[in-house]
Order: sequence, then structure tokens, then C-alpha cells
Amino acid sequence: MSRYRLALLPLACVALIALIGMPAPDARAQVPARAPDFTGIAHWINSPPLSMKSLRGKVVLIDFWTYSCINCLRTLPHLKAWWARYKDKGLVIVGVHSPEFDFEKKTANVEAAVRRFGIGWPVAQDNDMDTWNAWNNRYWPAEYLVNRQGEVVMHHYGEGHYLETENAIRRLLGLVPLSRDTVTEANLTRIGSPEMYLGSNRVHNMANPIPPLFISHDYKAPARLDLNRFALEGRWRLHGEYAQLTGGHGAIRLHFYSGKLFMVASSREPVTLSITVDGKKQPDVTVHGSRLYTLFDSDDYRDHVVTISIPKSGFKAFTFTFG
Repeated sequence: MSRYRLALLPLACVALIALIGMPAPDARAQVPARAPDFTGIAHWINSPPLSMKSLRGKVVLIDFWTYSCINCLRTLPHLKAWWARYKDKGLVIVGVHSPEFDFEKKTANVEAAVRRFGIGWPVAQDNDMDTWNAWNNRYWPAEYLVNRQGEVVMHHYGEGHYLETENAIRRLLGLVPLSRDTVTEANLTRIGSPEMYLGSNRVHNMANPIPPLFISHDYKAPARLDLNRFALEGRWRLHGEYAQLTGGHGAIRLHFYSGKLFMVASSREPVTLSITVDGKKQPDVTVHGSRLYTLFDSDDYRDHVVTISIPKSGFKAFTFTFG
């Protein structure tokens, strides 16, 4: 999937919640009544190829996800709990891995993520977004619940509504619903920063002037950053999906509002980032490979300024996300 097609979509990795049975008007029109088949799947993990016809008679939960999306990763404990409780009672979960970035198309990367997160259900590698498009999907994560007759009976975009989803599963399996106090959901209202992209395709929060694409440029961060702005220091080159450090040393400064900060980053050779938040040294983070990294993990939900020092060239920064 090209960056240009992604640029036409609404927010990626959304945390916005659509109430079950009360989707947005455009979402109501787009959700198919019957489950489309898996289309254009490049590779299956944990399973031979599946079809909706072969799953007829089962309750099926379709989970659209991608392995560097923090919102997707926060749904995994709930999916794993449902898998453990109901897989022997007639539930099948199918994870449709629809990549946001090119490195997420590599089968070895997806397989490593499936192992790292302990995912035991079938995962379909939807590299060309054919199944994503067949479902008219627009969000990571997105859940679609399919009954034994192949009808889509519920959908939900983003995190949350775990009790409602589990009870919908239980009803289809003929089980008694759970009570409200059995499920705890994270409070996302304290997060005051949106997802921020460093690549030129969707860069909206950058404080530096943006030079022509694919040309290395020397950046200097301003003395003061407004909230929800980041700035580059050193010699960088902007690509469509990421910013790449091309000089020998560089830094990124970010003013954000949250207690937790994550970055999707990549480096072929290990590179250790030195991180300070509000002038206080934080644990170093070593980036090696292409995935999501935790830069700051606290319960201090207010505005912070982080400085990320990068000691050598080749480092690629894709997005900042918050939790």
C-alpha cells in the first residue's frame, strides 16, 4: 500500500471509540453485511490458508492490526484472554496484519512480532491491503464479529469496549454475559498529544522548516517548542515514511502531553539512544530492527519535553505515539 493511499485515510492507529450498534454514519454504510473472504493474502502464520466458507459454523473475530501500532498492541491482552477462554467453545480469531509501513510487509518481521507477543491464533499477512479494502476498513485496530452464518453482527474501531465485545462473543456462543465489574479498561482521556509522523507524507507537527525531499539538510531546533511540536537537530533527510539521520550525530526534541511515549524506529546496526525528559536522564534505549520502542514510561500525565540524542547515522524515525 503506497503512502499516498494511506494519506487519504483517517487517522491511523486510532484510539477513537465507536459505540457498538452506534457507528458513525459513513461507517454504518461501509461495513459489509456478510463477511468478505480473505483476499490477496501473501502468507499465513499459525495456520494453513483459511476462507470464510471453511469457518462457517464458527464464531469469528476479525482483528485488523499491524505490529508497530501501539493501539493494536494494547488490545492484545484482551484478544489473548478471549482466545484462551473461547477457542475450545467455537471462537476463531483471525488477525489480518495490514501494514502501515514498508518494513511491516516483511514476513520475517511479522513472524518475529507474532512470536514476541505470544499470538497463537491465525494471522493473515495482507501486504497489498486487499482484505482491508474488501472490508472497507480504515482503522488500526478494528474488530469485526461474524456469527456462525457468516454475517457481520458487530464492529468496533480503536481500543476499548472490551466488555461489550466479549459479551457479544459470549451471546453468539450461547454463554451468559459477564457483569460490568469484570473488565478494566485503560483511561485514555489523560493523553493530550496526537500521533505524530516524521516522514514527509504526513508531517504536521514539525517545528523546523521542511526542505525539499530526499536532500540531506542541517537542522537546528528552536529554543522553545510549542506543545505537540517536535524538532530535528543535526543532518537529516526526509523520506515519505520517515526521517533518517545522515550526519554523525543528531537529536530530536519533542514537547508532548502524556505519561508514556513510544516511537516507531529502525536501524540496521544497533544504535543506543540517550534520552532526557524535562532535563532528567532516562534509561537508554537501543534500537535494532524495525518496530515500536518505549522511550518514557510513567504515570506523570502532564506536558513534558524530551530530548533524544542519536550517536550515529542511519537511524530512522517514523512516528511518535502516546499512552
